[in-house]
Amino acid sequence: MAMKILIDNGHGYNTPGKCSPDGRLREYKYSREIAAALCDELKAQGYDAELIVTESYDVSLRQRTQRVNAICRKLGASNVLLVSIHCNAAGSDGRWHTAQGWSAHVSLNASQRSKNLAGYLADAAKAAGLKVRLQRPGQSYWPQNLAICRDTNCAAVLTENLFLDNRDDVDYLLSDAGRKAIVGLHRTGILNYIKQTK
Repeated sequence: MAMKILIDNGHGYNTPGKCSPDGRLREYKYSREIAAALCDELKAQGYDAELIVTESYDVSLRQRTQRVNAICRKLGASNVLLVSIHCNAAGSDGRWHTAQGWSAHVSLNASQRSKNLAGYLADAAKAAGLKVRLQRPGQSYWPQNLAICRDTNCAAVLTENLFLDNRDDVDYLLSDAGRKAIVGLHRTGILNYIKQTK
């Protein structure tokens, strides 16, 4: 059976905060644009890709995990993967900070499939020229207690695509080159994972 690719857009327009200090980048809008572009590219290449959130408002984590698990029950969890797209932040004070870079996150109870998917995404981010943040040398993922990864039954990874409160990261994210790189690394990482699982 072909792999079902699920993309989670993260937060909604009504999620408080979640924007750059100058207001140029709002996470809900950016993650939706990246997720939609990624789905379009994957479908254009013949892959079965779907957004799990089509609403513009904030859909609860419980609802999002239920949507994913309903598809897992229908197709089999080993035939489904999930990537949740976000932007990071170093603080919540509305100021610019110096932390920057890209990272992949899995749940504390992550399966080997989730860790493998995170590895392929991290490799693709490095190949795209991004600074990949590592929790420790040789480990491409950060284990965290993340509901979207913890409570879903398939391979699941959350990506933090640079920092909303770093000026250079924001400039890059909003550039044409940055958008192409973020979409491209997700596409490459996902497809390399699928090839590996066949």
